[in-house]
Amino acid sequence: MLDEKNTNYINRTLKKVDPAMAKIFMPWILKHPKSMYTMIRLAKAYRKSRKIRGEELFKGLKVPPFLILSITSNCNLKCAGCYAAATSTLCYQKTSNSLTLEQWIKIIQEAKELGVFAFIIVGGEPFLMPDLLKINEEFKDRLFLIFTNGTILQAQYIEKLKRLRNTIIMVSIEGDQDLTDKRRGVGVYEKAINTINELDSKGVISGISVTINRKNVKFWMNPKNIDDLISKGVHLAFLLEYIPVDNDTELMLTNEESKEFRDKVLLYRETKQIFLIHSPGDEEYMGGCVSAGRGFAHITPLGDLTPCPVSNIATHNLTKNTLREGLNSKLFKIIRESEHLLETNGSPCALFSHSKEVNALVKKVKAYRTSV
Repeated sequence: MLDEKNTNYINRTLKKVDPAMAKIFMPWILKHPKSMYTMIRLAKAYRKSRKIRGEELFKGLKVPPFLILSITSNCNLKCAGCYAAATSTLCYQKTSNSLTLEQWIKIIQEAKELGVFAFIIVGGEPFLMPDLLKINEEFKDRLFLIFTNGTILQAQYIEKLKRLRNTIIMVSIEGDQDLTDKRRGVGVYEKAINTINELDSKGVISGISVTINRKNVKFWMNPKNIDDLISKGVHLAFLLEYIPVDNDTELMLTNEESKEFRDKVLLYRETKQIFLIHSPGDEEYMGGCVSAGRGFAHITPLGDLTPCPVSNIATHNLTKNTLREGLNSKLFKIIRESEHLLETNGSPCALFSHSKEVNALVKKVKAYRTSV
């Protein structure tokens, strides 16, 4: 039921996270009044989680508000320059090596108790995991963002998402049909856009994820292309500048291109009805890289706790250790406390730009390289 008290409560909570959130998402909530109870539940959980993280920090444990879960190592696509493949998170041959649904639920439960509020589910392709949305049903007071290529999202899942309302679906595209299909495969763009249209028609919040590189940066600097996505019901966009894999820097933006693109992102925030997250640009306001628990941490399909999805180093596996132990590890502490390691140095990834120091750190803390 829409009433002024509940509406104001949600609006205030969104503004606490980011004032732009209220501007973007309150109109959607008012348009979908059945989402009100879920939004109130999430708003209360957000405030409670923030309090718990503060209490843990007082006791000496840095808990991030987000966890990134590479829920499966399986994928139905072979995208050029895939981070998951480069860091051995992905396995192109179908495998059952990933954690079970029950194991993921146990990890999320511990994370919730430590004050983690939101979970970013990636892969592989998350919807290749059987009964994926049972996780979202189990934790109705947590926010989930599922990053998908949008090619296999079945109608039954969309109907369930319509009822859950605690989940945002992020569909990965590169730009227009030509840009997307060249990197992801023929026909992928059409399926992805059809998925976005279907989600919007069913009242499911959706967004896009884009790897910004030298081939598509001009496309995303054209405001007409942003307007087109907004008209399709896209409310959120992750704009992640290309991080080289295997030291391939050909697609990485130049310093000039990166600065120009950053200026355009800031302009869009002032003029467009879409919430934008830009990496690495936004990290400047947080004092550098937010991995290793500063803003998020990452869990591989086998349960290894790594600083971020593109750094395949770990000292703890969550099938043998607790999340608390992993977040309190020497590996994470040294990264968090090292201002030098957190600096990007003109690169889209701080840890990538300090590969020698990271390799030395691996030896120092006796970390291992993760794989599936």
